[in-house]
Amino acid sequence: MKLQIVNIKKFIRSVLIILFILVGILLCVNNTTQSSANVKYKEIYISNGDTLWSIAKTEKENNLYYENKDIRDIVSHIKAINKLDSVEIKMNQKLLIATM
Repeated sequence: MKLQIVNIKKFIRSVLIILFILVGILLCVNNTTQSSANVKYKEIYISNGDTLWSIAKTEKENNLYYENKDIRDIVSHIKAINKLDSVEIKMNQKLLIATM
């Protein structure tokens, strides 16, 4: 039995689409595994006047892990790591901050 390609343009287009999808999936899987393997955490303690926003701003400026990320995403990430329900923090509270 011989397989014959009737429309070569549709065939090439379909192969390219499948190839792009596979490459995209591989890049996503590789990115996720690599970034989670390199994450370390440091502990910080809340000082008078600290807010999650101010901590996120400092980390964005000084921490490569948060480089080029939006401050709102950094605040959400810090909340998630520390299992915080709100942005309220207390003096001398310990927080974990992701680093590389």
